[in-house]
Amino acid sequence: MLHAVNGAVRYYLLRLAVFFCGCLASLPGATLERLSLDDLIAKSTAIVRGTVGDSWAAYTGSIIYTHYKIQVSETLKGSNQQPVEIVVTGGTVRGIRQNFSGSPVLNRGDQFLFFLWTSKAGLTQIMGLTQGLFALPQDGSADPVATRPPSRELMLDPATARPVKDAALSMPLSDLRARVAKTLGTSKGGGE
Repeated sequence: MLHAVNGAVRYYLLRLAVFFCGCLASLPGATLERLSLDDLIAKSTAIVRGTVGDSWAAYTGSIIYTHYKIQVSETLKGSNQQPVEIVVTGGTVRGIRQNFSGSPVLNRGDQFLFFLWTSKAGLTQIMGLTQGLFALPQDGSADPVATRPPSRELMLDPATARPVKDAALSMPLSDLRARVAKTLGTSKGGGE
């Protein structure tokens, strides 16, 4: 009888622990290192201009990632690869949804300048969550203005480890190309 009660208590405590872990996992809490534009350029393994295509979600270990196919129209850093598959933490698989604070949601047809980083495991992600994602208007402009709103997540200054506020960043794509070229020490910032 005592063994049955102990088993029931353990089962109840296990369910309670799983419930609380689920509650904690849904709380916002991303803390990011603030990255300057030069940091984004230097630390990225690839910088590409592209359009969001198909997407799907899948587990990698216990984490759900949403995979996006990006149709690349220009490469400013890295090898010319067509298309590029990137992943963003979060998504829904078989009715199970995971949300991660600071993860961007991309829509099919949207155009961006992506600052990307590929892990040792081969997953390519956006640098600094939304920090490495510059929206490009689809207005037919020869020199569109790339914009990145300020991140709403907690950011730390890498030199002091103190909280700092992020700022929006906007600049013509031609200026971004020149900045990439200058930072990388090349004569031009990529090709079309």
